[in-house]
Amino acid sequence: MRRYGLKPSAAGQRCGRGRRVRRPITPAELRERLTDGDDVDVVDIRPAAAYEAGHIPDAENVPFPEFTSAVEERDWGSDIVVACPVGQSSIQAGRLLESHENVGPETTVASLDGGYEEWDGDLEEA
Repeated sequence: MRRYGLKPSAAGQRCGRGRRVRRPITPAELRERLTDGDDVDVVDIRPAAAYEAGHIPDAENVPFPEFTSAVEERDWGSDIVVACPVGQSSIQAGRLLESHENVGPETTVASLDGGYEEWDGDLEEA
């Protein structure tokens, strides 16, 4: 079974305040969840110009340099996927989000595996 970049011993481990660390979500899994109407918040951390050129439908743009202040300023849903160009910055942003006191222990945070480079679903333009 592929673990998408996590060592088998790290998958499902608990981090701060009892929250489970989730493995990255594949583009196919995210596309299926969005198609099924699951309540998932997609946060696009790319620069505004990249977001405006095309983004995952209903994604919210919070550019990475503004992410720390955005974490403090908003209420977060219980299921969040963070997306970036190649799936690296979104891991960092996800860790920040998971560790912040403004994010409840019931919140699940995942990074889009491969980022927009691997996304093959529909795109919206702003």
